[in-house]
Amino acid sequence: MKKTLIAAAVMAASGVAFAASNVTLYGVIEEGALVTKTKDKAATFQLKSGMGSGSRWGITGVEGLGNGYSVGFILEQGFTANDGKASKSETGDNFAFARESILYVKGGFGSFAMGRTGGLAFAQSRAILTGWALGTSYDAGAWNVIDKVATRMNNVVSYATPVFSGFSVHAMYSNSGSNGDATDSEKWSKNGHYYGIGVKYNANAINSSLIFEAAQNKNSLESIDEEELITNHNTKYGINYGLEWNLGAWTPMFAYQYIWQDESSKNHQFGLSAKGSVAGGTVKVGARYTFGKNDGVKEGDDKQRAWFVGAAYEYPLSKRTTVKTYAGYADGSKL
Repeated sequence: MKKTLIAAAVMAASGVAFAASNVTLYGVIEEGALVTKTKDKAATFQLKSGMGSGSRWGITGVEGLGNGYSVGFILEQGFTANDGKASKSETGDNFAFARESILYVKGGFGSFAMGRTGGLAFAQSRAILTGWALGTSYDAGAWNVIDKVATRMNNVVSYATPVFSGFSVHAMYSNSGSNGDATDSEKWSKNGHYYGIGVKYNANAINSSLIFEAAQNKNSLESIDEEELITNHNTKYGINYGLEWNLGAWTPMFAYQYIWQDESSKNHQFGLSAKGSVAGGTVKVGARYTFGKNDGVKEGDDKQRAWFVGAAYEYPLSKRTTVKTYAGYADGSKL
């Protein structure tokens, strides 16, 4: 059985570096030490950039149009603080703002955006994922570290309705597949496509979301994240449900995920987590269990099982500087 113990101490600093008129330059720098121990290998030590929050810099701007309407943009690029390079997952061709590059319009109709951003169940400004205290960060503690339908994508069109009694509906489409490296240079029918629809509720101490996603990877383009060709062109589907209940000092959470694809994995994932205020800082704890099978296995056991427990503590030294510690234990022998 492959068992992994992860512990890290991270220093983060973030804040507004420049602001003039309605344009803001901002950044987050996070660097720390990571110790990893596996059953079959000795402990390794490395500097790690962006454990709890990815190091990045960005520019935002917004302009009022009158009558409650506004237009704005978000440009954001990630990097590794220990060497200054663009983040590994953001080194595709000609990326200047790989985390997000989006133009949006807001008004009484809701909000409409176009550009490059993350899927509804991933990250960035249009995402609505809820229910997991460790979010999409903290290495093995990230909610979608085992599987996901989409990461960041090009050629995105996104719409969110106004909020009615706490409810809002979110829809997203991408004409570039789900790996973020595809283009729309081919015929529409030959491109990869992503479709996402979700409902979010945020009122009365409850924060919850239900998301359905589908990705059609029709083209064999290189995946930036996995550095391998996509060879399974069957549609990949995913459902994510999250629930958070703010009780004051503590917020317990529940999350569920089911992702399936013909000739590949079909996995369920359950997570229980919580965050709360302790000794002037924030504690985040979580336990996650994944099980399913892989139809792509030709010989041997097709069953898949993995579990994880972890905790993080974030203590603010000032308004913009935070010390973070994290430890996690994972058993992924069947994945």
